[in-house]
Amino acid sequence: MKDLLRAVSHFTRLSWRIDRRRLITGLGLLLLGCLATPALAVALKHLTEAVLAGDGGPAAGFALAAALLLVAELMLGHFAHLHYFELGELEEVELQTRLLDAAGGPDTLERVAGPEFADALHLVREDVVKTRAALEAVLQLVAIGLQTVLTMLLLARVQPVLALLPLLAVPPVLAGHRAQELVERAKKRSAEDSRRTRDLLRLATAPGPAGEIRLSGAGPELRRRQAESWRAASGVLNRAQWGAAGLRAVGQLLFAAAYAGALLITVGAALDGRIGLGDVVLVITLTVQISTQTAAFLGLFGVLQGAGRTVRRLAGLAADESGGAADPAPATAAGVPARLERGIRFEHVSFRYPGADHPVLDDVSLDIPAGATIALVGENGAGKSTLVKLLCGLYRPTGGRILVDGTDLAELDGAAWRERVAALLQDFARYELPLRQTVGLGDLRPGREPGDDDTALAAALRKADAESIVGAFPQGADQLLGKGYGDGAELSGGQWQKLGLARTLLRPAPLLLVLDEPASALDAEAEHLLFDGYGATARTRAAAHGSVTVLVTHRFSTVSRAERILVLAGGRVREWGTHEDLMARPGLYAELYALQAGAYA
Repeated sequence: MKDLLRAVSHFTRLSWRIDRRRLITGLGLLLLGCLATPALAVALKHLTEAVLAGDGGPAAGFALAAALLLVAELMLGHFAHLHYFELGELEEVELQTRLLDAAGGPDTLERVAGPEFADALHLVREDVVKTRAALEAVLQLVAIGLQTVLTMLLLARVQPVLALLPLLAVPPVLAGHRAQELVERAKKRSAEDSRRTRDLLRLATAPGPAGEIRLSGAGPELRRRQAESWRAASGVLNRAQWGAAGLRAVGQLLFAAAYAGALLITVGAALDGRIGLGDVVLVITLTVQISTQTAAFLGLFGVLQGAGRTVRRLAGLAADESGGAADPAPATAAGVPARLERGIRFEHVSFRYPGADHPVLDDVSLDIPAGATIALVGENGAGKSTLVKLLCGLYRPTGGRILVDGTDLAELDGAAWRERVAALLQDFARYELPLRQTVGLGDLRPGREPGDDDTALAAALRKADAESIVGAFPQGADQLLGKGYGDGAELSGGQWQKLGLARTLLRPAPLLLVLDEPASALDAEAEHLLFDGYGATARTRAAAHGSVTVLVTHRFSTVSRAERILVLAGGRVREWGTHEDLMARPGLYAELYALQAGAYA
């Protein structure tokens, strides 16, 4: 019941805020149409009595009135629908906007990366489209309430006991509420399997992995797993639906028994001469209307219960924006320095992912001087990408702290820090937009369209060794990329990565530049040329802003160019120093370097 009240309150206030004139007009038309329904029953009563009395004139008048009332009921409801349907669409757009804010809003990723958040996000994403009907359900509920009151008054005038008939719709309503709860619990239990079903279907039908799936023969296995997940999810949901259907059937049977009793009372009163045939027609018409209203109410009840749950879950996702961090955000955030003077310091930093048994990083301490270029080295799972995300502020340490020019990173203004971070992560985005916008998203300063500065765009493309990509297209930087939204150009993995790097380098005046495997899709020669050109950019930014560059790569020919090298193993600092220092003593770095050099030799 709380979810129903939540839906009524939320969607009424939202529609009032969006367009109160349209709301009032739609409700007024709907109420007028609903008044026509009991009035039609009264007209049929008098029509019957006039026909029995042989009064042709009054009979024709009541017949015409009944026809007009029927037309009014249909037409007024139609015009009301035109008003509140658009409002419902606008409310759905509002909820979709809130969903996008909730999914992309948290400053840190601890909650977002968890399975509970993913399940809640899946349920909201699946159900938000259904909220379009919520406002209609609210208005219809008001109209049915008015109809019910009028029906009770009319029935009470014929037989006072018949006024109780609408109240006997309570059992099916309660049964419907219980049935809906049963289904919702099943949806929550099956959310993980439903999400897996959808993800496997998307993986098996997406154009990107299609080649590998065909060559490896993984298609049948993906279909098997998808079918297995679908059976698991549908099994839970089907059992719940059958149970819910049984509960609803019991409620409807109780109302049907009351309905039959009302008809027996009416027929008995007519046979005793206490009421006339016109009253019998009135009661039958009204009881049919009550039956229709009860069925409609049960449907509206389910719609509003579902919409209320969606609003509640969405509010829970939005609450994670402030509740998902390991520590609460400071009440007053510190300003981000215009230029790094001292650099970035790790003080006994540890990090453990939510639900994990062991830390990914454990007691990491180091100083990164302002203007330095450092490389992170370590085997897979050593914690390199996690350390990078901690630096970017995407996660907060679960132990220790990170200082930026002596100020705890957790105390800095998160949005301001992200504006001064330029990062190309391993799982970089492939925006299927015109090329200038794909790159231009790296600089989203207010008052400017992405990629509208041709000079800055050309410079970023040149630094990323991506000029040849633009030159290959007849439309140049305005070429649409990808096939998802039109006949765009298909790019190789290396070309997408170069554009991602150009997008990163477009960010103005970053204090931190992070390149996590920025050349993983490039060959060795292309990587060599890329970092030859990037070195000058890093030195310029270091001189101007004290910018720190953090590079993650498995190619030691690139690593050796960094001023400092951090070697991670098992989430701990194994070695820290220059290439020459680390090669001069036996250790993990010298061992890994020798292995790769030997492979090239």
